[in-house]
Amino acid sequence: MRCNLKMDSAVHQATTARHLVTSTGIVMAFFVLSRALGLVREIVISYQFGTSAQLDAYVAAFRIPDLLFNLVAGGALASAFIPPFTKLLHDGDVRGGWRLATQVMNLVFVIVAALCVLAALFAEPLVRISVGVGFDAQQQELTARLMRLMLLTPAVFAVSGIVMGILNAQHEFVLPAAAPVMYNLAIIAGAWLLAPTLGVYGLALGVVVGAFLHLLVQVPWLLKNKIQYTANLGIRDEQVRHVIQLVIPRTLGIAAVQLNFLVNTILASTLAAGSLAALNYAFLLILLPIGVIAQSIATVLFPTFSRLYAAHDVDGLRRAFSTGFRVTLFLTVPATIGLMLLARPIVQILLQRGAFTEQSTQMTLVALELFAVGLFAHAGLETITRAFFAMHDTATPVRIGVASVVLNIILSVVLLQPLAQGGLALANSIATTLEMVLLFFLLRPRLGGVDGKTIAISAGKMFVGAIVMAGAIVWFGLTPFAQNSVMLLVGGILIGGGAYFLTMFVLRSDEMQLAFNLARRK
Repeated sequence: MRCNLKMDSAVHQATTARHLVTSTGIVMAFFVLSRALGLVREIVISYQFGTSAQLDAYVAAFRIPDLLFNLVAGGALASAFIPPFTKLLHDGDVRGGWRLATQVMNLVFVIVAALCVLAALFAEPLVRISVGVGFDAQQQELTARLMRLMLLTPAVFAVSGIVMGILNAQHEFVLPAAAPVMYNLAIIAGAWLLAPTLGVYGLALGVVVGAFLHLLVQVPWLLKNKIQYTANLGIRDEQVRHVIQLVIPRTLGIAAVQLNFLVNTILASTLAAGSLAALNYAFLLILLPIGVIAQSIATVLFPTFSRLYAAHDVDGLRRAFSTGFRVTLFLTVPATIGLMLLARPIVQILLQRGAFTEQSTQMTLVALELFAVGLFAHAGLETITRAFFAMHDTATPVRIGVASVVLNIILSVVLLQPLAQGGLALANSIATTLEMVLLFFLLRPRLGGVDGKTIAISAGKMFVGAIVMAGAIVWFGLTPFAQNSVMLLVGGILIGGGAYFLTMFVLRSDEMQLAFNLARRK
């Protein structure tokens, strides 16, 4: 009997592992597509607007709608909603799960919509005292108009975010992963087709259309599964109150992060024209590997973390975290080195055309190189924070996150004058790295350890691989073959990446072996 139980457990673990691999592959494929389209989006935007004052106004106007969405219905709500929703389904209370989902959806929509109306009514003074403080009167007026237009999106994104949480909790990852693809396609269309006649307003219209497509692409699953809709806000519902209790500390953390973005926008608005746009280009380029690698892995792992915690399987949660964290770092380290050493050809090839000049490249390059320093930390945080959230602990990451933001703002002010937009990027990298390290050590007692010895050995091998990769890229850059940006970038990626993965193979990296065995089976 005991033997049969062990066999059943082994079969279940193998099935779960295959499901995670398949799901991660699907999500990563869509994340790659989404980030690739995001890259195309930035290429089109850079061609049309370069690092112009017009684009500065657009980036500044985007901050307020983004702030409202993230404060009420962004990552905070998803991290608070999925664990209770998953537990209800795990306990067999399907009706209760749908009631919770629709009530939270209703409540969030009403709150976000009301805040957007208020922001639209007071757009001009809001711009003057915040995101456009360094702009002249004409640029402030343009920022306010763009902001009013894009304030149509947060309430739509709020509903879409809840729907994504529902589908992810059901281990349905395709449509949620496809939503950002539709969003990017709409912005590309706005920038390419509408901007030549409508200017930056065409870009803003693309954002609005993209928000609606982000939601609509997920609706077929809801219609197919005929979810049970509850037409009230659920303020007195115990489960809704539990979600609110979980979301409040996380919202404080999001507020701190958004405050940091706001401060960076204000500080960048006081620099030379185009500095805010350059900072935005650099950050979006950094988000490419974060989205493709870290977020795709973390998106699949989060429901699994939640399920394991709900089943009181702490050992399983510890193993899942260790694997996810190591694989994330394994894939992020070469991206970090590549972005640091190949930043110039990356910016030149991707963005330098049309209105995006050599001066625009130089402005973006300064920020990109210093953002890249903290890339591995951004990626690691994706897995670490989700482990806390799965255990219904939103307070610990928030406290550390707030401290990180305070440090980030202080460093931003100190480094602004000597390094301009590069100082803002370096401040972000330093603060994020310290945040990741501290949260990692705080997670250890919660899980009874984090398989630290294995992680340390893997990190040591990755460090060696990073040194070899950096040396290979520098060597190639000095050869006659690196005659232009294209050859330097392609050769740097092939030779540097090859050196890294070959080193990992020679060092018998567990993560390398896992990838090799998976590829051989496929």
